[in-house]
Amino acid sequence: MVEKNNSQIAWIVDDDRAIRWVLEKALVREGVACRTFESAQGVLEALSVETPGVLVSDIRMPGMTGVELLQEVKRLAPSLPVIIMTAFSDLESAVSAFQSGAFEYLTKPFDVVKAVELIKRAMHEEDDTPEALETIEPEPVEMAAPDLIGKAPAMQEVFRAIGRLSQSNVTVLLTGESGAGKEVVARAIYRHSLRKNAPYIAINMAAIPRELLESELFGHERGAFTGATATRHGRFEQAKGGTLFLDEIGDMPMELQTRLLRVLSNGYFYRVGGHQPIKADVRVIAATNQNLEARVRDGHFREDLYHRLNVIRLRLPPLRERREDIAPLAKHFLTKGAAELGVETKRLSSEALAVIEGFAFPGNVRQLENLCRWLLVMAPSAIIREEDLPYEIKHADELGNIVSVSEKASLSQPITDLTWSEKLAKEVQARLTAGDTHLMNSLQAEFERAVIRTALSVTHGRKIEAALKLGVGRNTITRKIQELGLEDE
Repeated sequence: MVEKNNSQIAWIVDDDRAIRWVLEKALVREGVACRTFESAQGVLEALSVETPGVLVSDIRMPGMTGVELLQEVKRLAPSLPVIIMTAFSDLESAVSAFQSGAFEYLTKPFDVVKAVELIKRAMHEEDDTPEALETIEPEPVEMAAPDLIGKAPAMQEVFRAIGRLSQSNVTVLLTGESGAGKEVVARAIYRHSLRKNAPYIAINMAAIPRELLESELFGHERGAFTGATATRHGRFEQAKGGTLFLDEIGDMPMELQTRLLRVLSNGYFYRVGGHQPIKADVRVIAATNQNLEARVRDGHFREDLYHRLNVIRLRLPPLRERREDIAPLAKHFLTKGAAELGVETKRLSSEALAVIEGFAFPGNVRQLENLCRWLLVMAPSAIIREEDLPYEIKHADELGNIVSVSEKASLSQPITDLTWSEKLAKEVQARLTAGDTHLMNSLQAEFERAVIRTALSVTHGRKIEAALKLGVGRNTITRKIQELGLEDE
């Protein structure tokens, strides 16, 4: 039984003496009384006598872990804020901490000043609602999504969000460039959610013809249209009790946006040709690589639907903003790819890894995974050397120089000043002749980027006029601008 409440003291438990010493000195310097422990058992014994203002615990300690301690603390002192520290920056740790009731999740190494600020904030956090005193029994946590790896601060924010979302059914909007891992995050949110034992159904708005999309989403009754020989359940019904992932939501036709808004607003929908309302029991996660705010301004996306979807928004950082994750991701993809392809696994030499880490990866994590599969098949030995890398990775700077020259061209003036070396030109020609699809895709993307830049320059940024000059649709040029990263320009 806890006898005394001492809200002016912070408790630190960590089997690492250096961590305890650093935090204690920093807290005392800020006028915060501190008591340290080297094991969870010592905390539980002290907790029978008094309750501190905050408990800061390491997650992995001999004997009882930080999460197990957290669960026991929440049973004995439900209102005590607990901050979990960990040097293992994985999704599993974050979700376990938040599902067990952690106040915050702190990854090592941390900024001591910010850590002290967080501890002081937790000590003064007050919540008088009765719900705050209820003990929530944590549910068992499944293994984290294997492709969701991230030590970078931006990815740690994503992990924290997934942890906080694990006890909620709120709608989530995922944004980020193509290949950044939006579907991987959607699956992680689902697997750590209250609906994890029900179906997970995904649908890509851009991959289904618009005339079939309504039936795909909402289903149809028998005889609703030619060829409807039987009643069909749509994705909303298939996902009953579970999660519906709407990928590429920015490409959803306007008429279907109205129907989706109605479902999100009142929770009911009709099958095509149906007259009986059906309750939609799903958690919606939407994703897009487009700028939905711009599409709202352009009249291509309903503003009210945008606000319905934009309840919790998570931005997935591009790979170039999390270069510290390239090495662990590459190692994972090489291991995973070797198992799937039935070949011996390989590893990157330090020189090859340095080159890969310096590459921009316009295709993000998906491009890195494809690169690892290519290397598993094409690299001749178990150690991948720099010379084994694909041409566009090794010569990214030279290819960039070629493209920078082509960007000087206008629609009315042919390119006449290409001055790359004869050796490089011959190698490019040889690789293209040999059918190097990586190089083809890279050059195609750079060519499209240069042409669209030129068209927009000629039309002073008017996209509709640029689309007419290029002979493409307005939606096509808007999508290409998004895919090629030209929005900021």
